[in-house]
Amino acid sequence: MPYTYGGSDWPAAALLYWNILMNTKSSARKPRGSPERTVQQVAHAVLPTRYGPFTIYGFKGKGALEEAVALVRGNLNGRKAPLVRVHSQCLTGDVLTSLRCDCRAQLELSLKKIAQAPSGILLYLPQEGRGIGLMNKLRAYQLQDDGMDTVEANESLGFAADAREYEFPARILKKLGARRSRLLSNNPDKVRQLESAGIHVAQLVPCQPRISRISRRYLKTKKHKMGHLLEGL
Repeated sequence: MPYTYGGSDWPAAALLYWNILMNTKSSARKPRGSPERTVQQVAHAVLPTRYGPFTIYGFKGKGALEEAVALVRGNLNGRKAPLVRVHSQCLTGDVLTSLRCDCRAQLELSLKKIAQAPSGILLYLPQEGRGIGLMNKLRAYQLQDDGMDTVEANESLGFAADAREYEFPARILKKLGARRSRLLSNNPDKVRQLESAGIHVAQLVPCQPRISRISRRYLKTKKHKMGHLLEGL
């Protein structure tokens, strides 16, 4: 079954481009070890939110950074695949309301859409700064203030433009029984990684809040240098 983006087939040229580029990226990744590494459910509780009630789960893997929470609602094994957002932690955006990025707006949009769907999951992962950590992210901000874009800044610090990996969140989704999903994302690399880890992405659902004047340059870089599927840029 072909991917769809929103309600349209994903263009073949875009798929070909991303297959070539992301296969090159994956060959440079360090081995992750056995795909059968375990994931442990630590706790769960009711979580009332302004978007409605969720159940919050805590998960832990074997790696030092393998911790995540999942907000879940509805029957994940229903006829329609659950709406899933795999969201990377952003202290500056999610908590401190920075306008340099669209992270908080994406988080809020995702919670709203999942609350309106028959079922869904929001996974919240400690992958600050696209996987480089908070202090390095602030170093990258300083370089951006001096004129670099977000990709140039990460690479000048010795990191990949996007260092995130999605094998651990894929294991959490499997633990929850969600082996298929409608993925809230603009990032084809996330689709490729989740698919390669055994999660079927039936649909790629746009997750694009309103573009602000301040975040426009950042989002243009994500579109033109990282291949994110963004409209109006």
